[in-house]
Amino acid sequence: MQAARPTRRTALKTSVAFGGYLIAPEVSAADSTSANEQLNIACIGIGGRGAANVNGVKSQNLVALCDVDQQRAGKVFEQHNQAEKFADYRKMFDKLEKQIDAVVVSTPDHTHFHPSMAAMERGKHLYCEKPMAHSVGEVRQMTKMAVKQDVATQLGCQRHALANMHRSVELIQAGAIGDVSEVYSWVGGSRGMPSIPKTFPKVPETVDWDLWLGPAMPRPYDSTYCPYGWRFWWDFGTGETGNWGCHILDIPFWALGLKYPSRVEGSGPEVDDQRTPKQMATKMHFAEQGVDLHWDHASAGPAKLKELGIAGKGMNTLFIGSKGMLLTGFNKLRLLPEEKFADFKAPEPTIPKSPGFYKEWITACKGGEPATCDFRYSGPLAETVLLGNAAYRAGGGFDWDGPSLTASGNDAVQPFLKSEYRKGWEVAEV
Repeated sequence: MQAARPTRRTALKTSVAFGGYLIAPEVSAADSTSANEQLNIACIGIGGRGAANVNGVKSQNLVALCDVDQQRAGKVFEQHNQAEKFADYRKMFDKLEKQIDAVVVSTPDHTHFHPSMAAMERGKHLYCEKPMAHSVGEVRQMTKMAVKQDVATQLGCQRHALANMHRSVELIQAGAIGDVSEVYSWVGGSRGMPSIPKTFPKVPETVDWDLWLGPAMPRPYDSTYCPYGWRFWWDFGTGETGNWGCHILDIPFWALGLKYPSRVEGSGPEVDDQRTPKQMATKMHFAEQGVDLHWDHASAGPAKLKELGIAGKGMNTLFIGSKGMLLTGFNKLRLLPEEKFADFKAPEPTIPKSPGFYKEWITACKGGEPATCDFRYSGPLAETVLLGNAAYRAGGGFDWDGPSLTASGNDAVQPFLKSEYRKGWEVAEV
């Protein structure tokens, strides 16, 4: 675990404009919060996955709930009627800034960045859903802001707390399969490429479509975008890779101490400008560790499984080492070849049991140790996931200098590394 987080935060020295609203240079949350004192939490995006996150932090004092879809959020609004209700997070901050200690952001991918940055700039602790943001550039800005403001953060990789994840990491780090040179991770299914709408219905009265679009370029409303299908449209989502990549690649990232790849390759079906693909493959080389990390979105899993005669049902990651292989997933694992490891004795556990993924963050907010998916760890993980998408969309690979956020060898990738915003949503870099 990292060192304990200081309980005192540095006052702000700059102001940043978000969507036409100016963020004042002031930290209004208390300098420290007793471990027994409840946090005042605001939740932005409370339908769907957001409802689960609200439930995860309901042990604290929910002072504000915010959602642009009043019908989808209706049940959660009713369950927590003590909290003030908002559609626009900017108005929420204008009214309640001094009452908020921490913020949970569970909006669609394209609207993670703006409320998250607004929260951290105000000195609020932040829990944000994966894949953290919509582009590599946004992720880096959020990671930098979290460090600058010394706020407690947690990326929504909830499976990080699972016991089987811990045991898998311990096996790799104990050298059970020797030196790891290759890792194959995957997600099945063929979701993507939704039908392009041809007619556009009236926007439901319960939805603020302009706020839902946020920084994205204007387009007519259709139910294929909102409330769920947004994840398969590049303007709003990051496809099945963004949806699952942070959960699954968390396993090799943690086990091998990965940070920034030095080379990224991407391939798959013909790129569609609007929609995410039904399948794709990426390969990321980490020069420091000498590891090739493969990511596949494919209904049949990676070809490597068939080549090795391995049944990967219920699994999502294969480590290949100099002394054997580890096939693992969220809930089970196997050392291979099984006959070689028949008498293998697992190492003593070294990773402490999580007190609960949300409790980790709540404890960190109150001055405890950083949560296990603090942005200093999960920022580079999220960046790598999004780099895979960038390589696929750019039609090929590129060399990557992580510290300087620079790609070389393929100019086509440049538009996919940073986000562009419509007028009124511009953001100054940290």
